[in-house]
Amino acid sequence: MSHDPTRPEAESTAVTEEAAASDVWERIRAGADQEDHAGPTRRSTVMAVTGLATSLLIAVLTIVPSPYAIGGPGPTYDTLATDGGASLVTITGAPTYPPSGELRLTTVSVSDAASQPFTMGAVLRAFLSGSAYTVPREAVFGATDEEAEEVAEQSRVDWVTSQERATVSALEALGTEVPAELRVAEFIEGSDAIGVLQVDDYLVALDGQRLDGFADLADGIAAHEPGDEVDVTIDRGGEELYVSFVLSDNGEGEPVMGIFVDPEFDLPIQVDVAIDTVGGPSAGLMFSLGIMDLLTPEDELAGVAVAGTGTIDTTGDVGPIGGIALKMAGAARDGAAWFLAPQSNCDEVIGHIPAGLSVVAVETIDDAYAAIVAIGEGQTNALPTCSAVAG
Repeated sequence: MSHDPTRPEAESTAVTEEAAASDVWERIRAGADQEDHAGPTRRSTVMAVTGLATSLLIAVLTIVPSPYAIGGPGPTYDTLATDGGASLVTITGAPTYPPSGELRLTTVSVSDAASQPFTMGAVLRAFLSGSAYTVPREAVFGATDEEAEEVAEQSRVDWVTSQERATVSALEALGTEVPAELRVAEFIEGSDAIGVLQVDDYLVALDGQRLDGFADLADGIAAHEPGDEVDVTIDRGGEELYVSFVLSDNGEGEPVMGIFVDPEFDLPIQVDVAIDTVGGPSAGLMFSLGIMDLLTPEDELAGVAVAGTGTIDTTGDVGPIGGIALKMAGAARDGAAWFLAPQSNCDEVIGHIPAGLSVVAVETIDDAYAAIVAIGEGQTNALPTCSAVAG
């Protein structure tokens, strides 16, 4: 998840260093004038050339805009907190219970010279600091204005989608099945479903078992092996049809239909998030945990501050994210004692954990919820660490 802050200090830094470069150049010229009467010497020539090169380098570092983006630890947001009397996460349609701890979603702040003036000097400082990253601007924002707008729009879509998925996974983890209509949205190349199913078909049943939600579909497919033939009932334009095709292998020995399904959920509650300066999908896990905490009367955290990150899908699986080292740094800065990390990010976690922060590796929403309960109870010895998982 990314956060886009302002960096007013960058401009003042550039002005100060430009003045320093001018001062260096004036001293070089003054020294050269004093030696004019005696004629140029090798020493004065070398000093002049060196001074010119130095001032040009300073000019490049402090005046010329940098074509790079700088990322650093961004702000964290407590999904259980209130801000000015309004909750950051508000639930309507079900009773909620007051929490005592913190569940902080974490962000990475990304800035570029096109919108927030900074120069190559700032890039070099970020590169050497160890607490930031630098990448070519186009790698983050795209090479053109059109690509930049597409990136921003996708980030907004991912942010909204992650909230819906978080709500579904939280409810189903608490035992409330969320009904959904399952629309075929796209096909994966090589899928046996191509030519059998069509975009905008609705999946009604699998092997004769009605599909009331996404979990039913996932469970039905998981009962098979790659290469098995499945019987699917579909709704195509109001007409019910019966088709069959062979399941594919996802590359890890697991069966898949070879299609992308866009579930249209009928949510029994409404969740509103009062954060509009963040984008991307990586807050999904912490949204799910926040919803679960608010919907349950138990005091899971007992006043402890826990931060974390990770995408979440509607089946409750936690996925990897980018910038986890920076997110851990932001969590430690803002007072979190514990951090929940996707197990698939553990290689990036090891060796980058800030002092005072304990990290738990999680694969599912159930893992994460069990972890915050254990943390609140002070029973943390058995919680999985990234070192144990990687080992």
